[in-house]
Amino acid sequence: MATEQEIFWEGGFGDSYISRNESNGLLASNLSLFSKILSSAEPINSVLELGCNIGMNLIALEALSPKLSINGVDINAKAIQELSENKKHYNLQQQSIIEPINSSNVDFTFTKGVLIHINPEKLNFVYDNLYSLSSKYICLIEYYNPSPVSLEYRGHQDRLFKRDFCGEMLEKYKDLQLIDYGFTYRNDHIFPQDDMTWFLLKKC
Repeated sequence: MATEQEIFWEGGFGDSYISRNESNGLLASNLSLFSKILSSAEPINSVLELGCNIGMNLIALEALSPKLSINGVDINAKAIQELSENKKHYNLQQQSIIEPINSSNVDFTFTKGVLIHINPEKLNFVYDNLYSLSSKYICLIEYYNPSPVSLEYRGHQDRLFKRDFCGEMLEKYKDLQLIDYGFTYRNDHIFPQDDMTWFLLKKC
């Protein structure tokens, strides 16, 4: 059964998010962000984003590495349809990311502003997908808080959750190693992003 959060993002609110998520400025900021993250990693050949929406992160990654095999999963049908029409060579699936995902392993799995919207009781299922489908790297780009907290999101309750997602994955999967981490800032004069913390993990 779908969670309240999934119904929220699968429906009209998720549809309206598409227009807010598409801009040349965001693409430029994503290029800057992922160039920093990938500078701490060995070369990668394939990526999978859980919660890809219309692909602003995947498009940036492809621009940085045009030969990447691009894979994405999102619960919102409109977002997947738009991305598939624009990028026919991407491997895309429209489904919940708390369910098992049928995909080959990739070098780099990641989320960006997605774990914060998952029902906390279902987070372990998303962690399992991130971990099991990665052959090398996992990247989490999310709002951080040292302890779990729920905040109001655009007038809605129980739709935004902050916690130490990275710490939970390091505790759950003992072969993961923290390679690098950093912060993005909404007031950056050149490449602004939300106030998010990113963590790059590697299977060892």
